[in-house]
Amino acid sequence: MSLLMILDYAGVALFAATGALAASRKQLDFIGFLFFAAVTGLGGGTIRDMVLGRPVFWIMDPTYVLVAVVAGAFVFFSAHRVEWRYRLLIWLDAVGLAAYSVLGAAKGMAATGSPTIAIVTGVMTGALGGVLRDVLANEPSVLLRPEIYITAALAGASGFTAMHAMGQPLIVSASFGAVLAFALRGGAIHYGWMLPRYKSRPGRHPDEAMRPPKRKKKRG
Repeated sequence: MSLLMILDYAGVALFAATGALAASRKQLDFIGFLFFAAVTGLGGGTIRDMVLGRPVFWIMDPTYVLVAVVAGAFVFFSAHRVEWRYRLLIWLDAVGLAAYSVLGAAKGMAATGSPTIAIVTGVMTGALGGVLRDVLANEPSVLLRPEIYITAALAGASGFTAMHAMGQPLIVSASFGAVLAFALRGGAIHYGWMLPRYKSRPGRHPDEAMRPPKRKKKRG
């Protein structure tokens, strides 16, 4: 089994587990767990393959669906043993993001040969699973949290792509990208690392924005 396939299965399993943990927080039934696990574990890679115009990976190899289902079932029967499920969720998400940002970059590079596309597909694969999970669970999206998230996926994909361009072996390139992504995301979770935020006035409520501006009264 190749390194990329190991990363692929690991990414699916980890993201599927975070989806099932989100289902546990919503106290869903067994089928709900499996649905959340499948959508979270397979969603990012599905969108990546559709964008690249390639056969969707889990249709070509249904083992990925089984991996997501097993992860979801495992969490269903074991989540009650975990006291801090949300903290486990975000740490598993960090590991999945690190693995999938590298895998997505590798698949983008293999499909197009373009470093730019490799970085885009790496970010897409690493981040979209968590976004889909939060939308389904009606939780605040990871994209809206203040600490670093997309930047970690960007760093992982870019690190892998840079090492690949320098002719480094696959295991070196993949390890460098994954460690870089996990270090950034882990630091963000543990230390609250974040990028500078937009500090101008916040946007107005849509209803307020649609009102015509008030005309100033003329003096005199």
